Amino acid sequence: MTATVRPGSRPAIPHFSSGPCAKRPGWSVAALKDALVGRSHRSKPGKARLQQAIDLTREILGVPADYRIGIVPASDTGAVEMAMWSMLGARGVDMLAWESFGEGWVTDVQKQLKLADCRIFTAPYGELPDLAKVDTRTRDVVFTWNGTTSGVRVPNADWIAADREGLTICDATSAAFAQDLDWAKLDVVTFSWQKVLGGEAAHGMIVLSPRAVERLLTYKPAWPLPKIFRLTSGGKLIEGVFVGETINTPSMLAVEDYIDALLWAKSVGGLKGLMARADANAGVIADWVARTPWVGHLAKVEAERSNTSVCLVVTDPDVVSRGADAVAAVAKGIVTVLEAEKVGFDFGAYRDAPAGLRIWCGATVEAADLKVFTEWLDWAFAEAKAALPKAA
Repeated sequence: MTATVRPGSRPAIPHFSSGPCAKRPGWSVAALKDALVGRSHRSKPGKARLQQAIDLTREILGVPADYRIGIVPASDTGAVEMAMWSMLGARGVDMLAWESFGEGWVTDVQKQLKLADCRIFTAPYGELPDLAKVDTRTRDVVFTWNGTTSGVRVPNADWIAADREGLTICDATSAAFAQDLDWAKLDVVTFSWQKVLGGEAAHGMIVLSPRAVERLLTYKPAWPLPKIFRLTSGGKLIEGVFVGETINTPSMLAVEDYIDALLWAKSVGGLKGLMARADANAGVIADWVARTPWVGHLAKVEAERSNTSVCLVVTDPDVVSRGADAVAAVAKGIVTVLEAEKVGFDFGAYRDAPAGLRIWCGATVEAADLKVFTEWLDWAFAEAKAALPKAA
């Protein structure tokens, strides 16, 4: 039964944003007390901190020893753009898009890089394209592992050819540290610090397989590359990028915060522990949805539902029968009411997605907070529905 009584308890941490995401449990600014503020990132201790961030990333994610990991500018967006501008054009490319960010990569490849041999595979919010139609053997492929704005993820990498000739470029920003990435099937992987580990913004990570490095060394794009996209110089890989010598100046506060998050990740069992926390959190929401008649998952197939960016839609028959404006009003009303109550922040659907809710369930969120939050969601739905104009 939908609760209409105002809940008596509140989430201890009401942060359910899908980016920047909640800080790790117990975090405070004291975690940054040893940050190298006022010091050069090119100093010996500065480079050591950056190298530590790379080494911990490799350890926790299980990145193969022969893959290179670099810290790059401009968050995940910068990392994806760096990969596309540096590597695409050597052969045909298949672009996959089923949510906002994937659509953005398609736009850049079509309108900025203007690649002639480009096939587009799309699906509406809540679904995946037909992966069987993607040519992962002879063509390059660009895709998001987890659609942050749709809550739809690829269930695995079985659809990617093991004997591929092209490269797979994977935007994994809301999947890394929460989902099991199949490194053998991935050549370029990108993500940002402010997602699953709740780090600070502005910095991205790029992971390159030996095949991706070979592409960089043997292929020169037809277009000029901005400095922040350059991974080679004089026909050689800029190795410094992958040992802590960043292209531009990083925030040493943000670096310290990322290291703190990585060390916390180790303390909860590494990748397996992080995945278990995210799965348990998503399970709290799934169990609530299963017993709640007014809400449903945007992702239609259970195996394709994200365990981080969980996207929901209003399914109450009475509200739906009043049309899209009523549905949008109720969804917005829920967010407005609960933000005013300070029990949940920044959990509305992404601006390009269907009206609804998007609740972050990554590892830094506590399951107990989500359980209390669902009680408030039921109360807020009743309040938002009651605020609708009376049906004619």
